[in-house]
Amino acid sequence: MYIIISQARKRYYHYVESNYMASLREIFAHNLKKKRRNYGISQEKLAEKVNVSTHHIAMIEIARNYPTLELVERIAHALEIEIYELFIDPLSPPEEMERLYQTVAKNIEKVVTDAINNALERKKAN
Repeated sequence: MYIIISQARKRYYHYVESNYMASLREIFAHNLKKKRRNYGISQEKLAEKVNVSTHHIAMIEIARNYPTLELVERIAHALEIEIYELFIDPLSPPEEMERLYQTVAKNIEKVVTDAINNALERKKAN
């Protein structure tokens, strides 16, 4: 199963394979820290803006605590970003392309293998 989260204007993709979903928490933590720093505020200031403790923000940024959806909304609003920006996989474009290539290569290999096996079975049947 693959899920693709994308933004139309910028080419960001996040592929989720089976149990890969657990790393979404790490992606969120990484993006929160990056967006907060880009916005130019400290953990303390962000905590004040979203009405939680500085310790809670610090624990979210190292993926030890996880915010509620309500807190995610408040954080996005405080950082003046869209909510989805906190969940986008921060992979570089070459890494994204390599992952996509590997996925396509696996699918092509399966299709070709199935076609060869079917052809061999038909040949044996004749």
